[in-house]
Amino acid sequence: MLLFPPEWVPTAPYLALPSLTAVLRAHGHTVIQKDVNIEMYDWFFSDSFLIWVKLRMDQQRKKLEEREALPSLSDKERDQLNCLRQQMDVDVIDLAEKVLEAKHVVRGDEFYDAARLEWALNVFRDVMQFISAAYFPASLVFYPMESNLGYRSGVSREVLACLDDEQANVYRDVCRQLVLPAIQRERPEVVGISIGTQMQLFAGLTFCKMIKSEFPDIHVTVGGNVITRLQEEWPQHHEFFNQIFDTAILYEGEHALLWLLEALAGERSWEKVPNLMWSRDETVQVNTDIYTEKTTALPLPDFDGLPLDSYFVPVRILPYLATRGCYWGRCTFCDHGQGYFDQYRGKPGQDVVREIKALQKKYGADHFLFADESYPPALFKKVTQLLIDEQVHIKWTTLIRFEESLQDPQIWKQAVESGCCTLYYGMESANERVLGLMDKHARKSVIENNLREAAKAGIWNHVMAFYGFPGETREEAEDTRQFLLDNKRFVHSVELFYFVAYRHTPMVRNPEKFGITIHKQDEYDMPLDYYYTLNEPGGISCLEAMQLAEEFYQKDFDSWAVRVNAREHVFLYISRYGTNYLPQIYAMKAGKDIPRTDGVQGLITWPVAHAPSEKHIKNEGGMSRVVSHSTPQ
Repeated sequence: MLLFPPEWVPTAPYLALPSLTAVLRAHGHTVIQKDVNIEMYDWFFSDSFLIWVKLRMDQQRKKLEEREALPSLSDKERDQLNCLRQQMDVDVIDLAEKVLEAKHVVRGDEFYDAARLEWALNVFRDVMQFISAAYFPASLVFYPMESNLGYRSGVSREVLACLDDEQANVYRDVCRQLVLPAIQRERPEVVGISIGTQMQLFAGLTFCKMIKSEFPDIHVTVGGNVITRLQEEWPQHHEFFNQIFDTAILYEGEHALLWLLEALAGERSWEKVPNLMWSRDETVQVNTDIYTEKTTALPLPDFDGLPLDSYFVPVRILPYLATRGCYWGRCTFCDHGQGYFDQYRGKPGQDVVREIKALQKKYGADHFLFADESYPPALFKKVTQLLIDEQVHIKWTTLIRFEESLQDPQIWKQAVESGCCTLYYGMESANERVLGLMDKHARKSVIENNLREAAKAGIWNHVMAFYGFPGETREEAEDTRQFLLDNKRFVHSVELFYFVAYRHTPMVRNPEKFGITIHKQDEYDMPLDYYYTLNEPGGISCLEAMQLAEEFYQKDFDSWAVRVNAREHVFLYISRYGTNYLPQIYAMKAGKDIPRTDGVQGLITWPVAHAPSEKHIKNEGGMSRVVSHSTPQ
């Protein structure tokens, strides 16, 4: 049994499980794959769960009120009681009826009515706030994926404490309801859990520990990008092995998992399983052999068994990966490639199109997420031409770099003709000196050209940038802000963050080269990023970068705040309406300008009541907070 834990965007399957399943089934193994993430949201947004939550809150409130009368409440308990009292007047039956209607909206044709979709998404948010009160002090959020259980994922003692917390750790109830009964029913010999993001760490490890406790004879193995990023830490924390999981698979997992099954069956030496971390005689062993997948030899991802019609979209969307790693692979701030041991590998364009056609036919899916780290220009041009030549009528989206080789307007027209709807660009900065420090080496004129020609062709451009790259001055940061404002007619949505020093980046490995000092704290013994300070004055500090990002969302973001805020949702709107001019999905006050791709500014006229608050804009306006890298690890 393979499990994909919460939290992830509930709009499409994640590619890890189907990639693993395809290899295992091809070698004769029986595999059950469960997307617990979408199952969880379906359960959360049900009348039975909400009534149960109401009863849980009533019991908690009664106990606290009894203690309040003594009085003997701590400050934390008083805060909890106040939180519970705020939810007392909620009509749970009415809330349940609304959320059932909301699920119907996102899965049906009403999805394409922006006002109805916005209503449904707000109902989901209200329900998550209601549920949160029952798990105080946890804050459970629908989208973006920013739930907080009150524990720090970079501190091992807090991670371990969270796994047993019946009050705040909602994933214990998720496991009892959705995971343990399935294991009891299916009786797998091995359970594999893919933990791809930091947000999934608590849920994934909670599932591991509860499975080990309830079914001690089942072998529990973990893998995924976060497991790989923390590979240096696991041997230092032996308590994670055996008590929580038995083995960990690093880097790519398809054949490593297959060979682990052979080792469990006595058909292969444990030392001969590549990418494997395991425990023997109270010592964590890390096998030296590393295996990288041959992309051209892998079978088609196998989605059989996943609830493809349960995702919060009206049509099926499938992820597809043509490449592994990043063809550029030089950005000094980036550690996305840490999940791969080897360098960039890709499939020929003809193979890509052949597999897309096979998935389209097998699963009746006409919408695809090309989940590559950054789509290579040569493959981009080849695949778009083949999709046209072979009349493969699909819609698709991907991440891409600004490139000199993509300046011809015909390239973008061809992309649109092939079905390209939305593109996501890591611009990072609009200052060429700063881009040089980052080793991105994109010219401002090229960035402008790519955005303009893509927008004119009909593609929705989403631009990602950040303030505070070490050495960047305030004037250079202003270049980025001003570029976005000057080019808003070609930029349809924006994310602007602040720089984070991720632990596996070239910058953190060689901090002196970039004029920074990395500050490691003993308490944070499972870090994925570090606090840093600048060695020389003149650059933007961490705090200043945060403040600049905050100011951008407060003062400049109105033009890009949208009501329809998941990437896949925007993608489907463009697919339906055939244009990147979609005034109905912007959340703006009457009379405000909206971006246009033809150089003309338009006005939006719906009531001011639909305009979000400042807080709503900041939290929900940066529409794509999670980059959908569905790499099979």
